[in-house]
Amino acid sequence: MFSKSKINEPGSKEAEATKPAAPATPAAPAPAEPKASTAPKPKPPASVLSSDLHITGNLKTTGDIQVEGTVEGDIRAHLLTIGETATIKGEVTADDVVVNGRIVGRVRGLKVRLTSTARVEGDIIHKTIAIESGAHFEGSVQRQDDPLNPGRSSKPGANPAAEVKQ
Repeated sequence: MFSKSKINEPGSKEAEATKPAAPATPAAPAPAEPKASTAPKPKPPASVLSSDLHITGNLKTTGDIQVEGTVEGDIRAHLLTIGETATIKGEVTADDVVVNGRIVGRVRGLKVRLTSTARVEGDIIHKTIAIESGAHFEGSVQRQDDPLNPGRSSKPGANPAAEVKQ
């Protein structure tokens, strides 16, 4: 078998030498294959929790979540969208938080947006925030450079700041 493959290889090299366009054609699909291998790396679509779903417990993902139902527990995600029919009772932590519904609890996010239908009862710790006219918000707002990770470790730092304000 080894002798046959060695015989076939020089023959295929001779065939390639007579047809230089043939190697160029396989070379084009080869870069397309690495592009295909990089294509699965993008995140899947957001997980949707429908309006008839009631969850008791914490949710944690590196992906995106769209909540339309009720969650009693903490949520951590990359992009979190709270639908108009949704109610969250717990702490919400995400890179990007869009609130259309109701949250009772603390909100932590790099970007936090309360739309006109939002109802938030709790503190918001953010890097950037947008509150549309008509949104209902009861709580305090605190800006931090990184509200996600060092937020817990900077609580001791936040308490002296609170003491200075008092």
